[in-house]
Amino acid sequence: MTVKIGEQAPDFELPSSNGENVKLSQFKGKFVVLYFYPKDMTPGCTTQACDFRDRYEEFQELNVVIIGVSPDPVRQHQKFAEKHSLPFLLLADEDHKAAELYDVWKLKKNFGKEYMGIERSTFLIDKEGKLLKEWRKVKVAGHVEEALNEIK
Repeated sequence: MTVKIGEQAPDFELPSSNGENVKLSQFKGKFVVLYFYPKDMTPGCTTQACDFRDRYEEFQELNVVIIGVSPDPVRQHQKFAEKHSLPFLLLADEDHKAAELYDVWKLKKNFGKEYMGIERSTFLIDKEGKLLKEWRKVKVAGHVEEALNEIK
């Protein structure tokens, strides 16, 4: 399945770092920055999460919810969020169903090995739940700034 700009963002429900199940649709009325990332505690993912953390108040002032999604289990998300003081939700997509809905579960190559994993991607969803913008194959440097500028 591929999501398309202007269409309803696919809804899903996943366990969260706050201990509750979270549905994407529960954030109607707010903008949502939904970002998929490969793995907690890795250098690129930590930098990206901390960049979102450092600009969190600016996103909040614009009525934007930030949600991170990776295949890591909830307990790992909780450790990651605690270690880096992350003020936003991290969702556990262990069976990669949400990643597949957003077409970010991809064949990847690293040091000659092929495996399935998350292609770092971000989606901006409007107050009605429609997809406004997508960034695929995200490079971490400058990405949070770019997302913030798009919302402004």
